[in-house]
Amino acid sequence: MQLLLVEDDPAMQATLQRSLTRRGMEVTALSDGRAALAQWTARAPDAVVLDLTLPGLDGLQVLQQARAKGLRTPVLLLTARGTVGDRVLGLNAGADDYLPKPFDLDELEARLRALVRRTGEAPEAKSASSTINIAAVRYEKDSGAIYLGNEVMEFTPRELALMHALLAQPGHAVTKERLYELVFPGQLDVQYEAIEVVVYRLRKKLVGTGLTLMTLRGLGYLLKADA
Repeated sequence: MQLLLVEDDPAMQATLQRSLTRRGMEVTALSDGRAALAQWTARAPDAVVLDLTLPGLDGLQVLQQARAKGLRTPVLLLTARGTVGDRVLGLNAGADDYLPKPFDLDELEARLRALVRRTGEAPEAKSASSTINIAAVRYEKDSGAIYLGNEVMEFTPRELALMHALLAQPGHAVTKERLYELVFPGQLDVQYEAIEVVVYRLRKKLVGTGLTLMTLRGLGYLLKADA
């Protein structure tokens, strides 16, 4: 197994690289987010072990940009942050699994081999069901990337979470409560009205795309193709 290990703690990185190499894996270890994304793009490994806290680009940004590039390598997140919200954001951004620190090396190896085995046994070609097209916007569900024509659209993590929620149910309203749960998972200190700020920013970015983000009073929000 060819493994890309992205961990900025020197002691943790050295321990993991040594232990996983002894277990028969070919490990490329990096500590910087930008370098990791460049390596991943140049030579896709069989799996990626990705820490969330990284210099340059953090782990979530690395994951989002990799998926936007169409890189489908299985990803296992490592996080010491201990909040459900970080894990949910990572999974929504395209991670396949996660392990909170500290963890057992046997469990890490087992999860990695399961991810690679699952990918190898069930290769999926793109199909109509994995792509959603609304107006000039295309949503690739496998990678999580959203395109305007042939260009990847740039969103903040919260805007992207909101877009994913709306695009997953085209033609249907999504309640404000549900959107709040998806955009601010586990963040009890965030005011409920904060979802309106994300909606406002997203509306500005959708100008010229042929899409309108509508407010349906009492029902929630709906993405609608312009007439």
